[in-house]
Amino acid sequence: MNITSGFQRIYLASRSPRRRELLTQIGVHFDTLIFRAGNRADPETDETPVAGEAAEDYVLRLARAKAEHGQRLIGWRRLVHQPVLAADTTLDLDGQIIGKPVDGADAAAILRRLSGRSHRVLTGVAVNHEGRVETALSVSEVRFRELEDVEIRRYVASGEPMDKAGAYGIQGRAGLFVAHISGSYTGIMGLPLCETGRLLKAFGYPFG
Repeated sequence: MNITSGFQRIYLASRSPRRRELLTQIGVHFDTLIFRAGNRADPETDETPVAGEAAEDYVLRLARAKAEHGQRLIGWRRLVHQPVLAADTTLDLDGQIIGKPVDGADAAAILRRLSGRSHRVLTGVAVNHEGRVETALSVSEVRFRELEDVEIRRYVASGEPMDKAGAYGIQGRAGLFVAHISGSYTGIMGLPLCETGRLLKAFGYPFG
């Protein structure tokens, strides 16, 4: 049952242009809520995995932490109270969490590991409003074809792999690498629209 109604906008706690584009695609009106220190530097949203943490737990923990921190920022900055939507995406390869590359060499090493293999892409989504937090998880499988070293070098040189989980963006040049997907294309991009829509509806967002 919906316990929240009457709002027309939400806050998106993310710097990701892809998440902004996806929310716009489904007609959600939002304001971007920026964490001043950035997710890696802010202790409230530290993206370092806990030892032994499963990828599913990792992305849901971070999505929830970002949504909760976003609500704190609303109070600190005396902003209009609206639901906060947050998300986190990671890769799981052989049980190992693979996040964003730290530099070009790291990006190339990640892509070499993904070459010719399947991996999982997990995106956790959280909505926080008036003390209520709801989460959802999207899990997809992606298989890369065999990648040539020259392709990897050129892709890394383009700058696209940086600041992306797993060192690639499926909606960009890396679409050439993908032989097969199973699951949510928008989840692989970083915001699964099916799960996101369900969460927002549960909070009374006026779709349509």
